[in-house]
Amino acid sequence: MYYEEQHKNVIHKAVVPRLPQIIAILVWRWRDASAPTLARLLHSLPHVNVTLHRINNTFDPRSPAYQESLGILGSIPAAWLILTLFILLIYLLTRCCDRKTRTSRSISALKLSLAVISVLCCAAIGLGLYGNDDLHNGITQLLTEGQQVEQLVSKIRNQTNEIEKKLIKNEESQLTTIRDAFDHYATNQTAVAQVLKWIDTAVKNNSDAKHAATDIRSPLEGIHLTPKIKVGEKIEAWRWPITMAVLSVLLVLCVILLVGVARHSRCALIAFSVCGLLAVIASYLMASVYLASSVALADLCVAPDKFLEEEASPELPREILRYYTSCERARANPFTQRLREAKSSIEGLRAVVTRMKKPANDLYPGKGLEPIFISLLNQINDADKLFATLTTLVDCRALHTHYLRGARALCNVGLFGLALMLTSAVLAGILLTILVWVDSHTWIYIRKRKDYHQVNETDTSYLPAPAASQAIAARTLQRSQGSYPPDTPPPSYTSAMLHISPHATAPPHEAQLLIDGFRIFTEIGLPARTSQTSKLLSSISTKKHHTNLKERRIYKNLVR
Repeated sequence: MYYEEQHKNVIHKAVVPRLPQIIAILVWRWRDASAPTLARLLHSLPHVNVTLHRINNTFDPRSPAYQESLGILGSIPAAWLILTLFILLIYLLTRCCDRKTRTSRSISALKLSLAVISVLCCAAIGLGLYGNDDLHNGITQLLTEGQQVEQLVSKIRNQTNEIEKKLIKNEESQLTTIRDAFDHYATNQTAVAQVLKWIDTAVKNNSDAKHAATDIRSPLEGIHLTPKIKVGEKIEAWRWPITMAVLSVLLVLCVILLVGVARHSRCALIAFSVCGLLAVIASYLMASVYLASSVALADLCVAPDKFLEEEASPELPREILRYYTSCERARANPFTQRLREAKSSIEGLRAVVTRMKKPANDLYPGKGLEPIFISLLNQINDADKLFATLTTLVDCRALHTHYLRGARALCNVGLFGLALMLTSAVLAGILLTILVWVDSHTWIYIRKRKDYHQVNETDTSYLPAPAASQAIAARTLQRSQGSYPPDTPPPSYTSAMLHISPHATAPPHEAQLLIDGFRIFTEIGLPARTSQTSKLLSSISTKKHHTNLKERRIYKNLVR
């Protein structure tokens, strides 16, 4: 029982204070394991060449076979676009001559369908806008972390350059001045020989420390991320607003369709039919680009270390790159050995200079060596501090943190946004295709003007009094002409008079005046069809109240 209690106390004291750190490490590992789920899903898509043979799906943008596989994946939405346009073409060809009238209920159902699908299409396009913003944030954060890595590497280079400058100054200035002072004769040659040996040792230690700083800086000389970061910033500065503009135009088209449906506008529906085809083409083309880009980015996110090793400068050893990308505790710092050697050289240099300071001043008291030794020791102390700072800078934790942040920004936020844009483009393409189909089926049944209201011919309540009297007289005349078979010759004006009801209550009409004229001709004995009759008819038809062209045609028919 005693040992169990002691064991519990040890566990309590050792584990409980570190419990937050353990939980943080577990969460960190869980995020690392679950982050590339979408990347693994896209990475598992088959990568095939033209002959439909599987190829290596490792991210390699310089490989023609890999580029060919991405092109084949990107051609899938393009092939679907061609099929969609072909089907729409066949449909429009079959419907272009359709003039069958539709009831108001069927057109209302079509308009309701257009409104609902338009709202869904707006939602799909809004999903693309959200994904575009996520992709922009991921790329921006990646470029920011890249700048932090560049600044960190620049600090290491600047630190080693500063160390080299101080050590070169020690060797070329202070140590050389001290050596020149010992060229003069001194009584104690044994002490002079010993100091000269110490000077040689100091020069050697100074050179070793300088070479160590050079060896640390040399592998990092080929790391220059600034040009690539600037190129990425320029591309993103154009990509983000262009994508926003295209998606905004698609939203405007959907709004135009909604307004056309609400206003029953034939013009707006026809405009959407034309622009909708262009929108369908743009959506599927964007889907092709997004699909190829998503798969390529997923391939990169699954194994980014391999791509970095291939793209790294030949001057940068692979051990150093793996040390910073993995930052494993079991992997030793490749700069540790050189830093230890430099630290040992600096300490030996300080010890030697301190040791020979008193004998040199005793042997040559008038040479002014004391300020030179003080300046030399200050330079050595500064170099020691710079090496201590350099030890912190070359540690993998700082650079690895920026590397992880950039990778997560690209592979979590950026890839998710790109996947949303791909989904949005596919959904928008499908919904826009349906909208074009339904819209083309709707606007052909919307007339430019409303049809005239059909009324009964006998109903003259909607006409003014003069027009009503004219309509009654015209119907009376048509009925008098239509009572005979079509093959019989036209009746005489006298017989036509017999069809007129003597009890008509309508106002006198031009036709009645014409019949009265023929009655006068009959009473005075003139023939019914003579040149004088035609002239008289013409004079009657040109009176002020005979201004209707249709009525004049009636008179001419009577003359014939």
